[in-house]
Amino acid sequence: MEHGAFPKQHPTHARNSTLHGFWCVEWTPRDFHMVKSTVTPLNSGLRIWHCCELWCGCRCGSSVVYASSCSSNWTSSLGTSICRRGGDIRPPKHVQQTDLAATLSVGLGLPIPKSSIGSLLFPVVEGKPMREQLRFLHLNTVQLSKLLQENVPSYKKEPGFEQFKVSERLHGNWIRLYLEENNSEVLFNLGTKVRRQYLDALRTLSLSLSRQTAQYDVYSMVVGTVVVLEVLALLLLSVPHALSSEAELEVPLLSPMFSLLFYLVLLVLSALHVIVCTSVDSSCYLCSLSWLTAGGVMVLISALLCAVISAVTKVLASGKLPSKNPAHSSSRWSELDLLILLGTLGHVLSLGASSFIEEEHQTWYFLVNTLCLALCHEMYRNCFLEDSGAPKRCLHAEEEFDRATQAPRGRGTDWDTLEIDKVSTGPSPLEVLRDHERWMVLASPWVILTCCRLLRSLNQTGVQWAHRPDLGHWLTSPDHKAELSALAALSLVMTFVLVQRRCSVASKVAMAFGLLGVYCYRVALGNVLFPWQQDNKDISKGITEARFVYVFVLGILFTGTKDLLKSQVLAADSTVRTVGLWEVHSGLVLLAALLSRPHNLPVLVLSLLVQTIMTQFVWRPLRHSTAEVTVMHYWFGQAFFYFQGNSNSIATVDISAGFVGLDAYMEIPAMFLTAFATYTGPVLWASHLVNFLSSETSSGSSLSHACFCYALICSFPVSAYIILVTSLRYHLFIWSVFSPKLLYEGMHLLITAAICVFFTAMDQTNPKS
Repeated sequence: MEHGAFPKQHPTHARNSTLHGFWCVEWTPRDFHMVKSTVTPLNSGLRIWHCCELWCGCRCGSSVVYASSCSSNWTSSLGTSICRRGGDIRPPKHVQQTDLAATLSVGLGLPIPKSSIGSLLFPVVEGKPMREQLRFLHLNTVQLSKLLQENVPSYKKEPGFEQFKVSERLHGNWIRLYLEENNSEVLFNLGTKVRRQYLDALRTLSLSLSRQTAQYDVYSMVVGTVVVLEVLALLLLSVPHALSSEAELEVPLLSPMFSLLFYLVLLVLSALHVIVCTSVDSSCYLCSLSWLTAGGVMVLISALLCAVISAVTKVLASGKLPSKNPAHSSSRWSELDLLILLGTLGHVLSLGASSFIEEEHQTWYFLVNTLCLALCHEMYRNCFLEDSGAPKRCLHAEEEFDRATQAPRGRGTDWDTLEIDKVSTGPSPLEVLRDHERWMVLASPWVILTCCRLLRSLNQTGVQWAHRPDLGHWLTSPDHKAELSALAALSLVMTFVLVQRRCSVASKVAMAFGLLGVYCYRVALGNVLFPWQQDNKDISKGITEARFVYVFVLGILFTGTKDLLKSQVLAADSTVRTVGLWEVHSGLVLLAALLSRPHNLPVLVLSLLVQTIMTQFVWRPLRHSTAEVTVMHYWFGQAFFYFQGNSNSIATVDISAGFVGLDAYMEIPAMFLTAFATYTGPVLWASHLVNFLSSETSSGSSLSHACFCYALICSFPVSAYIILVTSLRYHLFIWSVFSPKLLYEGMHLLITAAICVFFTAMDQTNPKS
């Protein structure tokens, strides 16, 4: 078989066939992943393969068949013991997947990973001389015994450690006998005994370490999962009230607390907590808390459960579920609504596979691209076709506004009808959509698709293609510093052009000086150059320049906050509130420009450009509902999170952003700056959502609707992922794939909570509410 060719035999037939040139081993993990590794010869006495490839194949019953193809250039007897010889009809053996790391390390002459809990696959080395067999087994046993000492305080009492000491003592006796007489039967018998003792010690040590690493705080995990599911159930049951014209979200926690069911549930949970925490083997987080804190958790669970039951009872007692008005069914479930629903559900389902988590950016890129195509189809249909298929002209903006304001008159007042308000602009600055304006509207989705394609080439992320060169690596190389400088300067200029149009004069000046300070900061660090510089040899930390920018950021945020307070206290014109919100957004943009790497400044510019295009040519002409606009902002925010170069791996977090402008480590500022730099995309798109709904809608409940939709669309994937992680806690990649993603989801949930608080605060200051 040629090197690199996949075995032609189907894995399910491997057991019943004689595979010449293959080594088939059945593994019994809880799950499996595609693995392909090419091993090349090393300059050591333990070369295994000249060219050999290993695959983790498809599931065969409850196990997985692994096969390797080896060429004729076999350079070691150790490799001969691995590959199946012709005529060998022995069935494959069942081994643990964790044993692969130790086996490959010994075979390649490399140190066994320190945290590996696997043991050497002895059939791999059984063809070697007895001395080398014992040496390999001793290396593996020493590694496992050291790992046991680090994780178990009373390691000396462990049976595996005692067997290890006996094995070492017998091994020493065998070495002395080996030096005296090399070929006696006594030497062989003693070596066989030492080998058997080592194998028993390896098996016991590996089992003991597996039990230590597989111990999870199931009690605390179940309690947290129950709380999350109860909150999600309340959100789902509150959809009719939250999306009605009143936009009310009431969680009845006080009334259920005075019911008999609440006290019964609290009593049962308290008894369960006492039983778990007083058990002999209990070591969980909730048990380490004070009884007052743990009691508060039990009260919360009981109250949420009673609230869920109360909400379900009200829905069932009313005799009907939340429904949409049949007269408006055509506008309720459009193709865009179905795309949003199916896209959200598809993303949630994809979180159950480790490969989809590693390449989650591909999911969001696909959803955003599909969304743009759906918008293009909707624009074409609305601008050129009647319902019957006949041509028509584009809708007049004022006609659209009149129809949007007259439509609710024919609707019922029943609260079951979801009044998701439509975005309205009032009288449009364009009296009529002329031909060239119509073509600009139709071209906008394709412009957005082009921007997204350019951004995908800027930063390769994920796992599968992260090693491939991208535009970001090309720009950051020392040979292209001039190109990076020009691109950074152009990006900062475009940022000012896109942001300043709605700012006050003072904020425009502050924004201009702030962006200039951002460029000076990068020059001080040596990332970019001034036009008159040939080479930057005077490199500093840029603390003065960064603090100079911080002053303008705080100034812009202060100006925007002052306008917001002024619009609330003095009941000023709504224009003051709109300007204040945009200035807060501008301050966040300036902070993002400071914390972004120079090659990532185009991501910020194209994000602002896409926001402008969507506002002018998509959301205003098509008048999407608040829920649709909210979901679009959320999807684009997630896509731009990955456009920045982020992934679901901790390695892609830019820690340096937490030290911008700081000469020493300060925990709280560093934490805030790092979080903002990581989640710049979602934060800026959420901020733009508040600005758009505040300035473009006539309904005072739009912000309440957006807040609820944003909370729901973020809570649904988190809740599902917590259940998946709990069920997959014994997965092979639980610590390398699933756990980092759980940390990202937890941090994203905190960011979402802060965004919802901002939504609520802005809704309270809205004079239309």
